[in-house]
Amino acid sequence: MPTFMDFHDDLKLPQEAIDSIGQGAKNGDKDEFGVRQIELYHNADGRVYCLLEAPDAEAVRKHHAALDVPCGDVHEVNQLL
Repeated sequence: MPTFMDFHDDLKLPQEAIDSIGQGAKNGDKDEFGVRQIELYHNADGRVYCLLEAPDAEAVRKHHAALDVPCGDVHEVNQLL
């Protein structure tokens, strides 16, 4: 399945949300669009990178829309390992 990355410039996530996303990633949970969170990189300034496995970029956009989170550019990426 393809892997995608997107960026959020100002998305300050509460610790509960980070914990929930992390647990879902560990469990390998997929949403109704077939999207699975692989990793989430964030800092206190609200800069967030999402690494997701998804059927296509549109599924990534739908995933974010369902969470009511604005989604900018979505890029398909390749992993080193």
